[in-house]
Amino acid sequence: QVQLVESGGGLVQAGGSLRLSCATSGRTFSIYAMGWFRQAPGKEREFVAAIPWSGSSTYYADSMKGQFTISRDNAKNTLYLQMNSLKPEDTAVYYCAAARRPIYTNYFRGDLYDYWGQGTQVTVSS
Repeated sequence: QVQLVESGGGLVQAGGSLRLSCATSGRTFSIYAMGWFRQAPGKEREFVAAIPWSGSSTYYADSMKGQFTISRDNAKNTLYLQMNSLKPEDTAVYYCAAARRPIYTNYFRGDLYDYWGQGTQVTVSS
């Protein structure tokens, strides 16, 4: 099992920045990739970004390239999401997720992730 705990959410004004963290514990050696997803009220969950547990490649939703940066610190078993130039439409609950199996280029598919955190609320005021 892998446990994921997000932190770093909060209330920020438009144009501001936040950095989300996702602390992992348990069988972290079994993780193939990790990702961030978000879900706004009344909307479906959407992919934000993903990163393999090893290697340097990163993957982003097209609409979030250049605004968000995903990274990880394997020594700390922690995943990060740096969010800049935040807009009110970025308001959502942000979730980190971990996949045990190779998902190749299908990082955007939430159904391929095995473990999910409880989510952290990000609210951007105008």
